[in-house]
Amino acid sequence: AAANLVDLKQALASYPHCKLKQGARSLVFADGNPAARVMIIGEAPGRDEDLACRPFVGRAGQLLDKMLAAITLDRTSSDSAQSVYITNIVPWRPPQNRDPRPEEIAMMVPFVARHVALINPEVIVLMGNVSCQAVLGTRGITRLRGIWAEAWERPVLPMLHPAYLLRKAEAKREAWADLLALRARLVV
Repeated sequence: AAANLVDLKQALASYPHCKLKQGARSLVFADGNPAARVMIIGEAPGRDEDLACRPFVGRAGQLLDKMLAAITLDRTSSDSAQSVYITNIVPWRPPQNRDPRPEEIAMMVPFVARHVALINPEVIVLMGNVSCQAVLGTRGITRLRGIWAEAWERPVLPMLHPAYLLRKAEAKREAWADLLALRARLVV
């Protein structure tokens, strides 16, 4: 029922049913330009994000910023055509940076759906398995990546998570192809 982003953030902050909230330092809501054409949905905050109260700020976030810059996108841009808006499926850091559990993901999906409706992006990028599971109902990011899908009546592009790319540098070629596909979609 949130009418705007402030209401949605408050609804999450006061939501008592997710135990992840108890162990996290902060609510990691979003970053970027709410008027952006592209909405990136990650998995869950890590330690750095929990401390900074912003998604994708650690090493993976720095890589994401470089990836976006390579196709002239930037989370800090005030120009909606060049900016991105970033959030996560789960807004609280899971203990020891573990993957969110299915029940934790399921309880957050309605919040994410409302978040998407409020931002109203042209394109959604799903970073990693957890976001694909939550939004598309399936896992297997190495199989799903680069194949356009649809969710919430919008085009969705699954991509490899930047943290994965930090561990497997050889996958950067695939990530580059996905970035080019995203750029091409935005030009149309």
